[in-house]
Amino acid sequence: MKLLYISISGNTRSFVERLAALSEEQHEQDPSLPIFEVKEISENSPFELEEEAFVTFVPTYLEGGNGVDNGDTEILTEVMREYLEYEDNYKNCLGVIGSGNKNFNYQYCLTAKQYSEAFDFPLLADFELRGNDADLKRIYDVLKDLPAN
Repeated sequence: MKLLYISISGNTRSFVERLAALSEEQHEQDPSLPIFEVKEISENSPFELEEEAFVTFVPTYLEGGNGVDNGDTEILTEVMREYLEYEDNYKNCLGVIGSGNKNFNYQYCLTAKQYSEAFDFPLLADFELRGNDADLKRIYDVLKDLPAN
């Protein structure tokens, strides 16, 4: 299964790379388990048609405010939204996993919630900042049971 992600500060990249390593370890123990392939989307990424199922990881960067009546505008991660819109890539997305900082209350993982609503795919899970070992295990368990196509 492919994991598409965007990482601004490196937190999401760190988490997704650790998740891919965990999937390789688990696959070695049980070859029936999937190996996660990661693909970073950035301003320099060529847009491609995604023909296989994937999951999107997106951090939350918003323009100030409280996320309720202001400050709910996505910044810095718009290229992921554009990538999902390109050739209707979002149609192969099985869901989104969000990251953020719980100190921001309502804004925590708001970008992932907005993607879920805009593209009509589920919000599968969330984690804070770089995530911890419990987050890795929890999210691995969610992903390994998703249909590959």
